[in-house]
Amino acid sequence: MKRIIKPVFVCLSLLVGLSTSAGLNAAPAMPLSRIEILKVVSVSCAVEDVSDARERTRCDHNGPGIKVYVLERGYGGQPNVTLDGQEVDGVRTPVCNQGEGLVTCQGAGTTVGYVYTFDLGNRNGGWFQFSNASLVPPHNRFSARLFIK
Repeated sequence: MKRIIKPVFVCLSLLVGLSTSAGLNAAPAMPLSRIEILKVVSVSCAVEDVSDARERTRCDHNGPGIKVYVLERGYGGQPNVTLDGQEVDGVRTPVCNQGEGLVTCQGAGTTVGYVYTFDLGNRNGGWFQFSNASLVPPHNRFSARLFIK
């Protein structure tokens, strides 16, 4: 019995030591600090950069297949995303700092935020709104909105 207990105890001690040291080396989560609508893409208007925080698109993106890209800096919870009050689903990709800009993490680096991609489907435009609250203190809420014509 003593022969079985000792190897099991050694294995458990190693696992606890590895998990503890991995936790000590992890960077703290960054609070959500900014939300920015980056661009709107459509067949009728190609790519429109809207990162200058304008209130409406300059181009007429009408028609199906409009995509909206949003940058979230820091760690937010579950975002609330709507187009004229109707929920919009999207996908998110982690981004990391590299050099002087943000890049897709590709499994390496420290995540500093997310780029969300929303496909508006058959909708022709309207008020697009993205809001989220920080997962870590001070739990601030940020939002951005854009009228897509």
